[in-house]
Amino acid sequence: MSRAFVFPGQGAQAIGMGKALAEAYPQARAVFEEVDEALGEKLSALIWEGEQDELTLTRNAQPALMATSLAAMAALRAEGVPVEAAAFVAGHSLGEYSALAAAGALSVADAARLLRARGKAMQEAVAVGEGAMAALLGLNFEQAREAAEKAAQGQVCQAANDNDPGQVVVSGHREAVERAIEIAREMGARRAVLLPVSAPFHCALMQPAAEVMAEELSRVEIEPPKVPLVANVRAAPVTDPATIRSLLVEQVTGVVRWRESVAFMAGEGVDEFWEIGAGKALSGMIRRIVRGAATRQAGTPEEVKSAAQTIEKEEKDV
Repeated sequence: MSRAFVFPGQGAQAIGMGKALAEAYPQARAVFEEVDEALGEKLSALIWEGEQDELTLTRNAQPALMATSLAAMAALRAEGVPVEAAAFVAGHSLGEYSALAAAGALSVADAARLLRARGKAMQEAVAVGEGAMAALLGLNFEQAREAAEKAAQGQVCQAANDNDPGQVVVSGHREAVERAIEIAREMGARRAVLLPVSAPFHCALMQPAAEVMAEELSRVEIEPPKVPLVANVRAAPVTDPATIRSLLVEQVTGVVRWRESVAFMAGEGVDEFWEIGAGKALSGMIRRIVRGAATRQAGTPEEVKSAAQTIEKEEKDV
């Protein structure tokens, strides 16, 4: 069995996520404490007992989801499952930072500070209400890109997330994205809807945020990851720290090539994908990308224990 560890992006956040892990594993609690210390505030209190609206703010959601994923990874390590049990790591958008920290390329504290800066910069890059994102269901990537290009009409409208064979997200100026919805419907999209996001991520409007992240990342040490990262903007593995740094900057405005990333890992023999942290959106995408792929979640103590037992059983059977 060859596996990949994958880490969720924005949208998976929920009040209470990771709390059971922190109660069951001191190692998981230590991750939340480290994030709180790095940010100089009790983000853990917001995650466990706060308001969903506040948690959903980009500046909070990004480090919160990373903290939850790394707490789950700490629990897996406590159960005898190191990151090296995976052939690859990958993350969806902000999940790329979780993947890098899990693989030892970034410290937890640096990942938390980078994601706070990234969330803040992405939020500030475009005035509220000026940008939007929409999910186009039932169109492939080329069709969605064509719809976005037709809709632009001098504004920004780009295919931003290539999530799976029938789900592509477009991003840009609100009016252009609304035009893309109408064009997608005319092209036969099964569904085309605005997403409840606070900014138009992964498009040219995020260039000011990319510049902020270039500066922030220049001050952070990046080590070679213990497991290759399949990078969002390349859909190919990287291990060189300088390359990782530059791809994280490019990722702010670039396409999240998730469909291609998963297909690449499957092509390299990965037949089981573990979603580490909150939610199960990635597992659904993966099963639509690779028919017959096995997926499992590792976001609660029960899931972590169950996942660890499968590896233990495999080792005994060898």
